[in-house]
Amino acid sequence: MSTRMSTLQHPAGTVTPRFTDLLAAEWIKLRSLRSIPWFLLAATLTVVGMNANGARTSRAEFGSWTVHQQEYYAKFGALHDAFTRPCASLVLLMMGALGAIAILSEQTTGLLRTSFAAVPARRELLAAKVGVVAAVSTGFGVLVASVSFWLDEAILAGRYGGVSIGDPGALRLLTASALLAPLGALVGLALGAVIRHSVTAMVALFALLFMVPMFVRDDTHLGAVVANAHPFNAWARLGLVGEVTGLRFPSTAGGAWTVYPVWAALAVLLVMTAVPGRDQ
Repeated sequence: MSTRMSTLQHPAGTVTPRFTDLLAAEWIKLRSLRSIPWFLLAATLTVVGMNANGARTSRAEFGSWTVHQQEYYAKFGALHDAFTRPCASLVLLMMGALGAIAILSEQTTGLLRTSFAAVPARRELLAAKVGVVAAVSTGFGVLVASVSFWLDEAILAGRYGGVSIGDPGALRLLTASALLAPLGALVGLALGAVIRHSVTAMVALFALLFMVPMFVRDDTHLGAVVANAHPFNAWARLGLVGEVTGLRFPSTAGGAWTVYPVWAALAVLLVMTAVPGRDQ
């Protein structure tokens, strides 16, 4: 009986897909969405252009500043122009949308049900999807952070306070900015997996990644804990050079780095637990 059951479960000619095959399939599915390449191109040009415009504006105004202002900008401000706060929010939102689309496009069309029928090992399939989304968004993050940084240095070279990768905090800001992209994408993937409705998922994504940092007050201990645990605030802390002053409950660089893997792990956990048990 056990031999017959084994034969039924693994009929002749059936090939169990390798994980690399699942990765390739998930990459094809994501790439086949016609809006994705244009979305990534537009997102890259937008982020790089906004960062470059910040450096260009500062260079144009540099001559009208006092000596103290010029010295402060050369020490701190030029680094902040390498990757600005609006661009950090934009990267989180855009990559969050990419992650949500990666799974919502399958859930709304029924393709995910077909994928599960072809690959009964649902968690392996979802792990491949997580891997592809993380890889694509990481590539995007590294590209926009690197190009923005070096373009900023080129614009501000000379007496305007160009930034070097060896300057204090420069490599940390570059790394933190690049890793915002996969973090946002995984959060979007998790929200899409849990909510399963395009408009609602996008609204939740906007509220979680953009609105929360604006409205959470950090003048109480609980408020500071919530604020410091948000990805945008963690990135902002990692972009600071020197000691943090003026805050009652400041976060540490180590605590800010911890926010990244914790959010990513929770997002992956949601995807891996929310989707396999459903009849898609």
